Amino acid sequence: MLAMIRWVLWRELTVAMRTKSEVLTTLFFFVIVITLFPLGVGPETETLELIGPGILWVAALLASMLSLTRMFSEDYQDGTLEQMLVASQPLVIIVASKIFAHWMVSGLPLVIISPLLSLQLGLDMESTLILMLTLLIGTPILSLIGAVGAGLTLGVRGGGVLLSLLVLPLYIPVLIFGAGAVEAVRAGLEVEAHLSLLGAFLVLAMVLAPWGTAASLRISLD
Repeated sequence: MLAMIRWVLWRELTVAMRTKSEVLTTLFFFVIVITLFPLGVGPETETLELIGPGILWVAALLASMLSLTRMFSEDYQDGTLEQMLVASQPLVIIVASKIFAHWMVSGLPLVIISPLLSLQLGLDMESTLILMLTLLIGTPILSLIGAVGAGLTLGVRGGGVLLSLLVLPLYIPVLIFGAGAVEAVRAGLEVEAHLSLLGAFLVLAMVLAPWGTAASLRISLD
C-alpha cells in the first residue's frame, strides 16, 4: 500500500512538472486577481485592509477550481483510471493520494505566496500569519470537496460549469470561517473557534471525501 501511495504521488508530481503551464495557471490567476483589486477599489489602505481577507480567500477558492477538471480527466482519457479501478490496492487509497498530490501542486503554492500578496492589501504580520494558517487548513478541504465533484462530472459534456455549481455551495463555510479568522484577529478577538471549525471540516473531509470520490468515479465509469 505504501508503495502504491509513493507511486501515485511520484506520477502525479512528475506529470505536473512536465505540464508547468497548467500548474502555473492557478498561481498566476491567484496573483492577478489580488493585484487587480487595489486598482479597482482604490489605494486607500483602510479599505484594502478591511476587504483584504475576503479577497485573498475568494481568489484562492476560484484559483483552486481551475485545476479541478484536470484531476481525473487525463487518466480517464488514456485508460489509466480504469486500471486503477481494477488494481489490487483499494481505490480509496489511490484517490486520496491523487487528492494530496493535487493539493501540493495547486493549493500549497497559494499558501506560500499569500504573505507577499497580503502586503498589497495592507495586512499586518499577525493577520498574515493567521491567513497562512487558515489557507494551510482550508485549501486541502477545497481539494477534497472538489475531487468529489470532479468525479461526478467526469466525462460529462460541459462538466466544468456543472462542477462549479456542485462545489461552490460546499465551499462557502470554508470561505466564511477562513476569512472570518483573519477578521477576528484584526478586531482583537479570539480565533480559536474559527480554526477549530476549519480543523473539524478538514478531518470530516479527509474521512468522507476519498470514499465519496471513489464512489463517484465508479458511477462515472459504469
